[in-house]
Amino acid sequence: MRVMIDLAEHNSENYIPLKDIVARQDISQKYLEGIMTDLSKAGLLDGQHGKGGGYKLSRTPDDITVLEILMITEGDLAPIACLGNSAEPCARAAECRTLPMWEKLYTLIRDYFKGITLADLMQRDADGDNYVI
Repeated sequence: MRVMIDLAEHNSENYIPLKDIVARQDISQKYLEGIMTDLSKAGLLDGQHGKGGGYKLSRTPDDITVLEILMITEGDLAPIACLGNSAEPCARAAECRTLPMWEKLYTLIRDYFKGITLADLMQRDADGDNYVI
């Protein structure tokens, strides 16, 4: 998330070198390279090699949801294995008393993260500094 917010905050026509993101976010370059590859393959980032290369968002921050980012970087967010995208149908699903609960939780998780955009995460909470006696 920090990388995507960083790219959104420094969004321009120019590509942002990975080393600049690494320096600002204090994240391992090797770790970031894998994430950037995944985000690029999924179409959230445009990448360019060589001089003047780097990364930039492929869409505007208000058009990228937290759900998209998490699904790419973390995989399926299912709270139990039998609800995962690649799960085999559960033989006990018909009599499972907890399945409806887990399905509701999974829906809540997806809906919650689908409702938050990268632009939302860029907003700073100004209300935190207004304590008056």
